Amino acid sequence: MPSDKPLYSVSSSFAVCRDGEPVPESLKGAVAAIGNFDGVHRGHRHLIDMAIKSGKPAAVLTFEPHPRSFFQADKPLFRITPEPVKLEIFARLGLAGVFVRRFDQSLASCDAEAFVRLLAHELELSGVVIGHDFHFGRGREGNPERMRELCDRFGLECLIAPAIVEGSQPVSSSAIRAALEAGDIATANKLLGYRWFVRADVRHGDKRGRELGYPTANMRLPDDCRLRHGIYAVRASVDGKPVDGVASFGRRPTFDNGAPLLETHLFDFKGDLYGKVLDVEFIGWIRGEERFDGIGALIAQMDRDSEEAKRMLKADRTPSMIG
Repeated sequence: MPSDKPLYSVSSSFAVCRDGEPVPESLKGAVAAIGNFDGVHRGHRHLIDMAIKSGKPAAVLTFEPHPRSFFQADKPLFRITPEPVKLEIFARLGLAGVFVRRFDQSLASCDAEAFVRLLAHELELSGVVIGHDFHFGRGREGNPERMRELCDRFGLECLIAPAIVEGSQPVSSSAIRAALEAGDIATANKLLGYRWFVRADVRHGDKRGRELGYPTANMRLPDDCRLRHGIYAVRASVDGKPVDGVASFGRRPTFDNGAPLLETHLFDFKGDLYGKVLDVEFIGWIRGEERFDGIGALIAQMDRDSEEAKRMLKADRTPSMIG
C-alpha cells in the first residue's frame, strides 16, 4: 500500500526569526544551514541533516524574496515551495527554527565579510552549513573557501556539504522545475524525496464538474506556477486525513479556455470544502489537456482517468509531507 503517513511531524517548538526581531533563546548558538531552499529537496535536506547532527540547535537561514526575483524582477520565478509551504516543511524536519532574512538592496550590497559578521553577531550562530557551490556577498564574491576563512576569523564552525546526485546530475531546484514544467512528476518527486504539493484555498466555480458526476475542489495556483497543463493522480489532505483523487490543471479547453485552475475530484468524498485551505500532492502524470467534441466523450475519458489515477495511487511508495 502507498504511504499515507507524513514523512515528518511538525515540531511545536519551531521558531521563526525575521529581520529586526530578537534571536529566540532556542536559536542562540545554533548551527544554520544557509540557502534559498526552494523545494527543500534531497540536497537541501542533506545540509539540514548535517546541521542537526552537529549536536547544537539546528536552524536554517533562508531569504525572501528569492534572490533571483530581486535581481530579475521582470522574469517571474516558478517557486516550487512558496514561503508558507517552505516554512511548513522546515517545521517538519526536526529543526529548532528558521531565520528568514529579507533579500533587498541592503543585503545584496553586503560584502562577504559583512555577511559573516551578520551571522556571528546579529544571528548569534555558532556555525554554518553550506553547499559545495555556495556563493555569497556582493557580486557573489564569496565561495566555500572564503566562507571557511571568514568563519575561522569570527569563531564560527563551517561545514561544507558535497553535491547530492541522481544518476550523473546534481539534485537541484532547477532540475525539479524543469521536471514539473514537463509534467514529469515521477522525476520531480524522486529529486524532492517526497511528493510535490501545492496549497491554496478552495473557491466556488461554475459547478460544471458536479453536473458531470465529478464534483471538484477548485484552486487558483500562484501565477508563476508553470506546472504542465494536464491530468494528474493526486492525494489531498482534508482535515488531516489523506483522500485520493484525480485532478486537472489547465484552462478547460472543452468549455471556456479560461484562467488556469487546479480542479481536484476526490474519490468517495462528500463534504463542503469551500473556503478551506487544501494541500494537494501530486503522484503521477496521466495525460495532457484535451478538447472533446461532446460531453459523453469527456465523461468516458474522465472515467478512464479515474481508474488510471487509482492504479497510480495504489502503486506509489513516495513519502508524503502532508499526511
